[in-house]
Amino acid sequence: MGKRINYNYQQDQIPELKGGIIDYKNVHSQVLQDVARRMDVAYQNFFRRIMEKKSGKQQKAGFPRFKSRNRYNSITYPQSGFRILDNGHVWLSKIGEIRMFMHRPITGTVRTLSVKRDNVGDWFITVTTDQNTDNVPDAQYGEHHPHDFVNPIGIDLGLKALITTSDGKQIEPSKFFRKSEKKLKRAQRDLSRKVKGSVKREKAGKRVAKIDRKIQRQRDDHAHKVSVDLITGHDLIVFENLNIEGMMQNHHLAKSIADASWNKLIQYTTYKAESAGREVVLADPRGTSKTCSRCGWKKGSLKLSERTFSCDSCGLIIDRDINAAINIRNRGLIKVGRGTPEFTPVEIGALPAMATPVVEAGSPIR
Repeated sequence: MGKRINYNYQQDQIPELKGGIIDYKNVHSQVLQDVARRMDVAYQNFFRRIMEKKSGKQQKAGFPRFKSRNRYNSITYPQSGFRILDNGHVWLSKIGEIRMFMHRPITGTVRTLSVKRDNVGDWFITVTTDQNTDNVPDAQYGEHHPHDFVNPIGIDLGLKALITTSDGKQIEPSKFFRKSEKKLKRAQRDLSRKVKGSVKREKAGKRVAKIDRKIQRQRDDHAHKVSVDLITGHDLIVFENLNIEGMMQNHHLAKSIADASWNKLIQYTTYKAESAGREVVLADPRGTSKTCSRCGWKKGSLKLSERTFSCDSCGLIIDRDINAAINIRNRGLIKVGRGTPEFTPVEIGALPAMATPVVEAGSPIR
C-alpha cells in the first residue's frame, strides 16, 4: 500500500525540505504552504470529477497538469511575509522591496497578497482585504430604500443588441474580437512558422498574447461601464438566466456569444449591486419573446427574423426584444415578492412599432 500524501503531510515536510534544498530556503514558508494547498485542491477536484464520471455526470476527469516554471504564474502570501510601504513600494519576504503602481488606495484590513505574471510577462499584485460593509456610502449610486424598488429594469441579452432594457433602450455589441480578428490571425500565423524553443517563437508568442490581452481588457472595460450605468439608474436589475455554456455549443454563434461577454456583464453588475445596496435577479427567459407583456397572450411561434411582436389579443405592437425585457422585469419583480407592476405608457404601445432608441456602445444609459 502506498502512503497517502495530502496537504498536511506535505506541510510537515516543508521544514526538512528547506533545510536540505537551497532553492527552498529562498522561498517564504507560507508561499510553499500555499503551493501545497493548491496541489491538494487540484487532486481533490480530480477525484471528485472521477466520481462524477462514474455516475455519468461528466465525460472526462482531467488529471492535474504539471506546472513547469513557464506555466506557474503566481505565488500567494496567505497571512504574512509582506508589507505595503508608504513610498510606493511593497516588501516581499525573500525578495525585497519592489516598486508598485497602485490603481486605487487600499482600504480595509489586508489579508493576503498574490504576485501574478500574465501571459505577456508583466507582473501584477492582487491584495485581498476585509471590508466593513455596514457603513459603505451609496453617494455615487444615489439613495436607496431596501425592498422599495423605485426604478426596476429588465435586461434582454442578445447578439444583435448586447442588451435591450425594459424602458426601450439598446446598447450595440462591442465586437472587440471581430475588430481584432484579422490582426490576431496574422500574428498566429507568424507564430506557427517559428521554430519551437527559439527566441523568435517566444517573441511571436508574446505578440499573440498582447492582442489577446487587449481584447480581454476592452471587454472588461465595456462591461464595467455598462454595469455602472445600470446600477446608477436602477435599484433592481433583472437579467435572463441563460444557459450560456449550452449556447456556446452552437458553433455558428459561439464566437459572437464569447465576444458579447454576457457572463462578465452579469458578474460585474452583481458585485457592484451588492456594495451599492441594489439587487440583481435572474429570471426564467422561456417564452419572454413570444408572450405579450401587456395581456399575457402567447404567440404560437416567432421566427428569429421577426423583429416585431404583435399581439392578436390586445393589439400591442412592440419590438420583440423590448417586449422580452418587460416580461423579464415582471418575472424578476414576482421573484422578489413585489408582484407584477402596472405598465407604463411606453409599455402599452405609446411607442410606435420599431421606434426603438439605440444607444451607441459605451454611451451612458439614462
